[in-house]
Amino acid sequence: MDLIGARSARRSSAIPLDIMHAVPSILSSFVTLFVMIGPVETAVVFASLTAGVHRGDRRSLALRSVMIAGLVLLLFAIGGAFVLSLLDISLPAFRVAGGLLLFLQALTLTFSSPGLSSLNEREKQDAERPGDIAVFPLAFPLIAGPGSLAAAVLVMGRTAGWIEAAGVIAMILVCLLLTFGAMRAAERLIALLG
Repeated sequence: MDLIGARSARRSSAIPLDIMHAVPSILSSFVTLFVMIGPVETAVVFASLTAGVHRGDRRSLALRSVMIAGLVLLLFAIGGAFVLSLLDISLPAFRVAGGLLLFLQALTLTFSSPGLSSLNEREKQDAERPGDIAVFPLAFPLIAGPGSLAAAVLVMGRTAGWIEAAGVIAMILVCLLLTFGAMRAAERLIALLG
């Protein structure tokens, strides 16, 4: 009887142990994705691009751009490893390339220069033309830029099980919600940050 009780106790404690082992990986994924997506930087660019737009239109524009970028980020996270295998690119090789991209992003943040996903002058001029800016430049390259797409593939590629994979997807969604919130509060952020 004691043997059966010990087995059931081990089974019930295995799930919390799996979750406990997944928590550091999930938190690391959140930090990586948060830095690469850059909600505050996105909000500042969003505020400058939509300075003359009505408040209701700004909300709709922010929602559409976050949803489009989110769809692409989730597609890259879920199907990125498969596409890399079709292109005959190994995940370790992509990790090296993605690591270099993340290192360059860290350097730009360290030296207070615009990040890899920020807009250059030509892209700003294209964005100022009449038309919908939800896809370009807001969703691409601002929210779902090369760094954030590579980060989504990399953090999903290092998951060890379905708990970690679900955690990474949840962290992508959390970062997107934070980006949407930052875009909605862009004017207050600019006033606060100067």
